[in-house]
Amino acid sequence: MAKSEKEFLDKINFPSDLKKVSEDDLIQVCEELRQEIIEEVSCNPGHFGASLGVVELTVALHYVLNTPYDNLIWDVGHQAYGHKILTGRKDIFHTNRKYKGISGFPNRNESEYDAFTVGHSSTSISAALGMATAAQLSGETDRKTVAVIGDGSMTAGLAFEGLNNAANNNADLLVILNDNNMAIDPNVGGLNNYLLDITTSQTYNKVKNDIWRFLGKLNRLNPNTQKIFQKVEQGIKTILLKQSNIFEAFNFRYFGPVDGHDVNHMVKVLSDLQKISGPKLLHVITKKGKGFKLAEQNQTYWHAPGMFDKVTGEILQPESTSPQAPKFQEVFGNTLVELAEMNDKIVGITPAMPTGSSLNIMMEKMPDRAFDVGIAEQHAVTFSGGLAAKGKLPFCAIYSSFMQRAYDQVIHDVALQNVNVVFCLDRGGVVGADGATHHGVYDLAFFRCIPNMTIASPLDAVELRNLMFTAQQENMGPFSIRYPRGKGRILDWQKPFEILPVGKGQKLKDGKDLAILSIGAIGVEAVDAIEELEKDGYSIAHYDMRYLKPIDTELLHEVLGKHDQIITLEDGCIIGGLGSAVIEFANDNHYQARVKRLGVPDKWVEQGTQQELYRECGYDKLGIIESATAILAKTEG
Repeated sequence: MAKSEKEFLDKINFPSDLKKVSEDDLIQVCEELRQEIIEEVSCNPGHFGASLGVVELTVALHYVLNTPYDNLIWDVGHQAYGHKILTGRKDIFHTNRKYKGISGFPNRNESEYDAFTVGHSSTSISAALGMATAAQLSGETDRKTVAVIGDGSMTAGLAFEGLNNAANNNADLLVILNDNNMAIDPNVGGLNNYLLDITTSQTYNKVKNDIWRFLGKLNRLNPNTQKIFQKVEQGIKTILLKQSNIFEAFNFRYFGPVDGHDVNHMVKVLSDLQKISGPKLLHVITKKGKGFKLAEQNQTYWHAPGMFDKVTGEILQPESTSPQAPKFQEVFGNTLVELAEMNDKIVGITPAMPTGSSLNIMMEKMPDRAFDVGIAEQHAVTFSGGLAAKGKLPFCAIYSSFMQRAYDQVIHDVALQNVNVVFCLDRGGVVGADGATHHGVYDLAFFRCIPNMTIASPLDAVELRNLMFTAQQENMGPFSIRYPRGKGRILDWQKPFEILPVGKGQKLKDGKDLAILSIGAIGVEAVDAIEELEKDGYSIAHYDMRYLKPIDTELLHEVLGKHDQIITLEDGCIIGGLGSAVIEFANDNHYQARVKRLGVPDKWVEQGTQQELYRECGYDKLGIIESATAILAKTEG
């Protein structure tokens, strides 16, 4: 569908063009920018609601700041589409999140306007403080540094570590708290309730605004009057809100809350804050999905809705005449409820991803046994460890890429304690359009070196169910189950539960020319490749290892005793994963087989569909065929 003409936005390619627009016309610029995002994301799926919610804030920031000289850091980056459009990427925005296109998140390698590469939450304050301190050390007193962080991201410990350090640093730093009461799912926890108290206290806000305007008049006579009010204001908050201001306790000067959809007021506020040095926090109230009615009404669904009709809002899903297998996350969510009904020790934990992980199924059916702890992966792991230490059986559902943030807690608070926490790592392997910040390609390698840890990865939905059933048996200790984004192939997946003996794989197919050892759902690519290779007369054996740790030594003795040529296949980094484990075993047991490792090479893999990225890394069906035929050609030669 053709895009509409836009009187102002069509002439804006960089912030320098935006600054030529009069303040009176900024409202129209915002409308056009919002429409541009709607038109683009409707046909090229991406993160939708978050960027719509910060259109006015984005325009005001680039209107006031001197970017890219000034540092502008977007936390996570879900909300940075307007920023990208205004900073030289409007004409290529249609490639957003596509293979060889631009990233869906701010990326330093992509634009000088992206001050920091982001993708995970709560990093902005620490990064911005580092940049502000660098400017201070370099004598760049005119360089401003701004971090835009959502209220959901403020629940993570790293955000508070940054605030705490900034309190003693006195760098020229502005933190903008974008408060919309949403991350992907609704926010939870004490901080969320605190922010609601501030934003909904009409008495406090009226008193504050009236006094501020009154003192503004007196300020003409005494320039220090409003400065004095900064000290008095905390007392007003304490009286009217019955609590002190948490941000001022961190030595931040607090301003707000202000309407984040009033672009002209935002310009004035940001311009005024330019004149105030030191750490400051501006509390901005926005609505996620602003300007698109359906996205305002159902903010979780419209976080990243896929393709839709930009006029009616109808979701445009590809038609399918055949039954569809469920997503792995749905298998997890439904199976967990089944197990919890059988085992009253089971509880579910997720750090702010109940919908994405499908823990929301358990939260609806067993609300007292399922916990969304907010964006706090470290806490989620140690919380799980504490539950397990007192006899509960936590299933901790975390995306593989986010588990990286809690590595110390896995080691110290779970594995060292040797308690039975089941880590269900969704989005294991390359995830597609979210790109390098979200690929879950390291968990197999970084968990393999941890004592007491069992590491498993199912070939299909039935194996996922059975691994979950196995993991909640007695005395299992730390247990990791990783599975990919997307759907499997099995329709009839709700089979009776079976225990899958820990450390035991299975032979899927015998063969004499070459053996393929795979782990996880990527094994289906090997199944397809072997079918093609057999048409050319090759005889290929295939083993589903199922467990990386403990690895099936009996099976490895069988494979290495029969085959001189082996291919290992994993949807993860080849350094430290299955291939490394097989080579180590072969060396330790004096086997001479040649092992070809297929997986993610030692490089950053950017965005694209999963199949495009499998192809790039050489472990899709075609890549397996190419590797196998090259090996066998050398053998025959």
